[in-house]
Amino acid sequence: MTGFLLALRSSFGFLSTIPVGITMEGLDEFFKRTYLHLVVGIVLGLLMGVVAYILISFLPISISAVLIIAFVYYITGLNHLDGIADLGDGLTAHGSVEKKLKALKDMSLGIGGVAYAALIIIAFYATLTSLYGESIVLYSTTADVARIFFFAMFVSEVSAMQSMLTIAAFGKPIHEGLGSILVNKTTVPKYLIGFVIGSIACLGSSFYFGLGIVGIIPFIAAIAATLILLNVSNRHFGGVNGDVIGASNEIGRIVALMTITLTLMYGGIIWTL
Repeated sequence: MTGFLLALRSSFGFLSTIPVGITMEGLDEFFKRTYLHLVVGIVLGLLMGVVAYILISFLPISISAVLIIAFVYYITGLNHLDGIADLGDGLTAHGSVEKKLKALKDMSLGIGGVAYAALIIIAFYATLTSLYGESIVLYSTTADVARIFFFAMFVSEVSAMQSMLTIAAFGKPIHEGLGSILVNKTTVPKYLIGFVIGSIACLGSSFYFGLGIVGIIPFIAAIAATLILLNVSNRHFGGVNGDVIGASNEIGRIVALMTITLTLMYGGIIWTL
C-alpha cells in the first residue's frame, strides 16, 4: 500500500469510528498529510447528509434531530465531545495557568465539563430544530427542506474538520502527545491545501443546490470561531492540546449550522431548483 493510501485509510481510523484499522505507521503517513482532515470531512458529511435527508423526509423534526445527533456521534465517536468536556473543566478552574492545565488534563469529569458538553448537545438540537423552522417557512415541500438539511450537515462537517486543522496550524502545543504531533506536522501549506479542498466542497455543494456562494459563509464562520477559541486557549493554558483540537471540531460544526440557520432567517435565500 502506498504512503498516500495508507494515510487516507488511517485518517478515517483516526477521525471516525469507521473500522478501517490504524497503525503507528499509518498515523505517521497521515500526519505527513494532515489536509486529509478535509477528505474525511467530505465523506462523513455526505453520510450525515444522507441520513439527515432520510430522517427529515419521514419523521417529525424533534425525533429527526435526536437521531441525527446520535448518528453524528456514532460515526465520529465521542473523543471530540470529550475534548469539549475537558476544555470546560480547564476554563472553569480558578487560579494559575498550572491549575487550569491540571484541570484540563485531569481524567475525572468536573461540573465545568458537564456544563460545556451539555451546552454543545443542547445547541446542536436547538440549531437543528431552528433550521427546520426557517426552512419550512422558505420552502413549500418536505423534499426541499430535506435537501437543506443534507446541505447543512455536509457543510457543517467539512467546516468542523477545517476548524481542527486551524487549531493545529496556528496553535502552540503545551505538552507531548498525538495533539502536539498534529500541531507540529500541520504547516501553513498543508493548512492552505485543506482550506482549498474545504472551500471547493462547500461552494460546490452550495451551487449544486442552487444556493450560490452561501456555502462558503458557514465555512469561514467556523474558522473565525476557531481563531477565537485559539485565543482563549492561549490565554488560559498557554497553548493547545488534543482536547482543544477536539473541542474545535464540535464548536466549528455548531457555528456552521447556526450560520446556515441565520443565513436562511436573514438572508432570504431563494432556492432555484
